[in-house]
Amino acid sequence: MRVKLPEHLRRLARVNGEVALAVAGPVTQRSVLDALEARYPALRGTVRDHGTGKRRAFVRFFACGRDLSHEPAGDPLPAAVARGEEPFLVVGAMAGG
Repeated sequence: MRVKLPEHLRRLARVNGEVALAVAGPVTQRSVLDALEARYPALRGTVRDHGTGKRRAFVRFFACGRDLSHEPAGDPLPAAVARGEEPFLVVGAMAGG
């Protein structure tokens, strides 16, 4: 499957462009982030909290044109994402007006 990260996280992980991941079992937000953090340990704690595993406040998740940020982490991602046809997007949210 494919994951697109914001520039600051790509620099931290030392990658260019999209990240390709192999995810074992059901493809969920949790399994994708587990695979991402296992492959790129520098990202641990940047996208989700170490202790709770919850998404950081200014990080959003999108797939297939939908904001999945508030969906349960264990829910399956869209089939197009699991097949690698569409990327899972990790986006740094903007605050303010």
